[in-house]
Amino acid sequence: MTNLIYEQPLNEKTRSYLRLEHLAAHIKQVTESDHQHHCFEPIFSLADLTERCDFSSDVLKDIDKQVLLLDKWQAFPHVDTEQVCALIKELTQAKAQLYSSGRLGAKLKQDKFISALKHRFSMPGACCSFDLPQLHYWLSLPWQQRQQDIINWTEEFQPLLKAITLILKLIRDSSEFINASANAGFYQANADKALSLIRVRINADQACYPTISGSRNRYAIHFVDFDRQKHTDKQITFSLAACE
Repeated sequence: MTNLIYEQPLNEKTRSYLRLEHLAAHIKQVTESDHQHHCFEPIFSLADLTERCDFSSDVLKDIDKQVLLLDKWQAFPHVDTEQVCALIKELTQAKAQLYSSGRLGAKLKQDKFISALKHRFSMPGACCSFDLPQLHYWLSLPWQQRQQDIINWTEEFQPLLKAITLILKLIRDSSEFINASANAGFYQANADKALSLIRVRINADQACYPTISGSRNRYAIHFVDFDRQKHTDKQITFSLAACE
């Protein structure tokens, strides 16, 4: 079996970023190939999540923070300055696109077809033709036309999603995986610096999964035997990355 990576956010902002990144990947998937009515699930989730909270201000602050950090990196020897400059440019472009974007979800709310679907979509079995005849008609359209509709519906969210994806990439890159061992299925550690994300990489052959808890300076990992659904008493070898 292959290695699996589990991630645990240590603050609410990172938790939201990971949810948005997950939705961005889902939207990319339904845009690239025909998933019929399942394409609306990530679109509605994205609209609901961004309506509840304005992430733009946090993302803009995080972009500035990453740019300052990358600027400091350029002073260190053996640093690939060309790559650092490319990242700074990418962050600057993401910031400009986010500044120029309007209120997220405003265009989607004005779409009558989307509004009609959203009100009924949460009902069990609501995709029947007698519940949503407009959906039945839309699904009969050529895929290229429906694909363009999905692109148009999600276009206003792309500046935010691209910026968050880039920020999370830099957070993950801030720490390399190191080998670790959990005696009797338990591991804990402290951190000198504030952490935002814990990543655990483990081979699926060990037939267990981690449950991770903690705060920005302290965290604990319990490994659970999948078959017994109980904490394992075995020694588990894994790789760990504690990201700032």
